Amino acid sequence: MDPPQRLSLSAGQTAAAKLRVKLATGYHTNSNTPSDEYLIPLRLTWESAPLAVTSIEYPKGQMEKYAFAEKPLSVYTGDFELITHFQAPANAPKGLRTVSGKLRYQACSKNACYPPKTLVVQLPVEVR
Repeated sequence: MDPPQRLSLSAGQTAAAKLRVKLATGYHTNSNTPSDEYLIPLRLTWESAPLAVTSIEYPKGQMEKYAFAEKPLSVYTGDFELITHFQAPANAPKGLRTVSGKLRYQACSKNACYPPKTLVVQLPVEVR
């Protein structure tokens, strides 16, 4: 995962932050909308202060068939982006701060899935 670039916005404004995720060759994660309820989805969450999250865009999952599953799975492979839309409240304090997030995922190869992990994401934010 590449560290996110600084997000700069004015009080009352909305802006989008991109998080670039890179999976090693031969690995995949379930998409944010996995094919079965027992599969662990990729999920990005953020602390709310000082910004409000208005939406998170996930890429469309690719349907792929693996020997360990009876039917194709909705997965992400390679490099992809997650885009979060933030809004700064009208009374947001000005200045530079960091908004923390968490990216939860489960990496799998063609042969096995590994225990889920959670990565901490630090987004530098400047409210002008």
